[in-house]
Amino acid sequence: MENSKASHINKSKKSYRVSRPTQTGFSSPATHYTEPRIDLNDVLVENQSATFFVRVIDEAYEEFNIFEKDVLIIDKSLTPKDNQLIVVIQDDAFKIIRFSKTLNIEFQLWGVITYVIKYVL
Repeated sequence: MENSKASHINKSKKSYRVSRPTQTGFSSPATHYTEPRIDLNDVLVENQSATFFVRVIDEAYEEFNIFEKDVLIIDKSLTPKDNQLIVVIQDDAFKIIRFSKTLNIEFQLWGVITYVIKYVL
């Protein structure tokens, strides 16, 4: 057998654990800030350059369960499919309609609604 030197495998020095305070008594109320925040752009947006967040300003779209102060996430790069909610420009105004291949109205597609973030207060 040949003499060869064995090398040790070192553990990674990265730690993904939240460090615990070493003080006694009550912990700081700011300890939850050490955790990463949820970024809506990472979670809900597929195409950042073509996605817009729009806040609804009235109750005109109750039929779609979209109310005042809800936030719509709209992707302009998507092609609408049957039964999806879309934002269109019609009569020089933005409107929300449910897409269907059998629609008999004229409109200009602005984008496809991918998420509705509800305002609950």
